[in-house]
Amino acid sequence: MIKVDEKNGVLIVKDKKGSKKYMIGSPEAFSIISKLWLRSGWDSKYVYSFTWMGRPIIQLPEDLIRIQEVIYRVKPDVIIETGIAHGGTLVFHASLCKAMGHGRVIGIDIEIRPHNRKAIEEHELFNYITLVEGGSVEEGVVNSVKRMVKSDERGLVILDSNHSKQHALAELNAYSSLVAIDSYIIAEDGIMEALVGAPRSNDDWSWNNPKAAAEEFVKNHDNFIIEEPKFQFNEGSIIERVTYWPSAFLRRIK
Repeated sequence: MIKVDEKNGVLIVKDKKGSKKYMIGSPEAFSIISKLWLRSGWDSKYVYSFTWMGRPIIQLPEDLIRIQEVIYRVKPDVIIETGIAHGGTLVFHASLCKAMGHGRVIGIDIEIRPHNRKAIEEHELFNYITLVEGGSVEEGVVNSVKRMVKSDERGLVILDSNHSKQHALAELNAYSSLVAIDSYIIAEDGIMEALVGAPRSNDDWSWNNPKAAAEEFVKNHDNFIIEEPKFQFNEGSIIERVTYWPSAFLRRIK
């Protein structure tokens, strides 16, 4: 049981072992409250309520701000995304490329629905975007994307398609060679591990998720490490992300 004593600024957590009190402004209380908020947001489909420059973007806003910080630091020549949906993240990343005056985006999806394709192609940032329709781990699609990336271009890869461990691991193997040294391949939505029993979840999510794929990948690839992105600015006491993407950022180190 969790109780909030707002008057005294205390969070009280009770279990079979007893109870603990945390000042509500402490990192420990923030972590507990954040985990509850993430679960509540999942159950209420909170992330299905945002757009970016007119296109639905099904992401947690804090994750977008954090990936923006990473992209601005890396300044990739090309951002490769698997999973397009409505195109919101394509437009988000294209807008960063335009703002930086550098970069472009390649989006891959097994099916780009006609109304989404039309909206993306008519968007004012479409000249920063290339669409590829097909399964992200199909040999022909992977080879086609690799031909689009020049050998001297710095790539950053974002995985947001099929979130099973097997598929995410196949994508990591397929696209990691496009990641530049000190850039990242990002395996999104590892929060699945913590959502077993929630609405729209499956019992196997405890192991069948992108976080598990990322952890297995780095065990077999010594040129990548899982590395939390550093906060570029922080005058507070919180140092951990509130995120749908735990253990998502794999940095290439050699």
